[in-house]
Amino acid sequence: MIRETFRKQGFRILLSLSAILLLSVGCSKGEANKKLYVYNWSEYMPDEVIAEFEKETGIDVVYDVYSSNEEMYAKIKAGGGGYDIAFPSSDYAKIMIGEGMLQKVDRSKLDNMKHLDPDFLAKMTFDPQHDYAVPYAMGAVGIAVNTKYVKDFPRSFDIFKMEKYKNRMTLLDDMREIISSALLIHGYDQGSTDPEALRKAKEEALAWKKNILRFDSEGFGKAFASEEYWVAHGYAENINSELSDEQKKHFVYFIPEKGAMMAIDSMVLLKDAKNVEAAHRFMNFIMRPEVYVKIVEHFNMPSINVEARKLKSIPDLYPIEELKRATVLEDIGDAVQVHNKIWEEIKLAR
Repeated sequence: MIRETFRKQGFRILLSLSAILLLSVGCSKGEANKKLYVYNWSEYMPDEVIAEFEKETGIDVVYDVYSSNEEMYAKIKAGGGGYDIAFPSSDYAKIMIGEGMLQKVDRSKLDNMKHLDPDFLAKMTFDPQHDYAVPYAMGAVGIAVNTKYVKDFPRSFDIFKMEKYKNRMTLLDDMREIISSALLIHGYDQGSTDPEALRKAKEEALAWKKNILRFDSEGFGKAFASEEYWVAHGYAENINSELSDEQKKHFVYFIPEKGAMMAIDSMVLLKDAKNVEAAHRFMNFIMRPEVYVKIVEHFNMPSINVEARKLKSIPDLYPIEELKRATVLEDIGDAVQVHNKIWEEIKLAR
């Protein structure tokens, strides 16, 4: 997610421009025959951005979509698709780098990277030299509050310990989000397998669970809008899109002071990419401030592009400074098996 944040309706791009249009924008014959194969999350790039790139470059974008990192990884690992660019989240980008599934980008062809916020570039510990991953979007899972019913509350996960809101709250049904957050709150690494660390994380998660109505990763936005939930752990964009203008007057969203997890979705160049030059042009085009602002305004997400921030005409759903204190979700290797066991115990506990 940003791990499954904006991705349920599936934008599909109509491909190819006529030869007349290609020539009218000054494209060479070579450019007119070029294609670029992009594999991205569904509903994660406005149609107009793709159309502008095609018009400017004469490169036809063949655009396909996936609904999870697992789906994307499995297809590429099996050699399917023939894609040039994919958009993995941070944990899967680390896996793909480690397994040799990517080729290095040519930074000399990505001059628009200069517009990216260095504070967020520094968070890319899975690719610290930015050899493989070009950040596309970053976002954290936070907490939404309906202030019509919830008045005084901590801006932390302790809100889920407030018994007076029992059965009016929800947490994501996501093992990595819940276990990692609980570990971080107690000062442990997100991939810890230390028995004492896991005991504390489990106790923390159980203290939250006893007051929530359910774990919910699908309907939390609609249920918050219908006031079934007054407090919801989830993605700001999913919730905000469900609210009326009147409801937004009572909508507060914050990134927890401790334990917040964030995702970085990056553009990567696949090992077997055939259209490498076109791929670099596309990535550099996306980072152009006047282009990138169209993406962040379309999805109303914080801009990691400093110059695009200056062009943004609508307010962020939460201050970007809050995003800086979140921890990037990374691949935890074999620790996931231990965490899965703890997660099952939490889900089954009564």
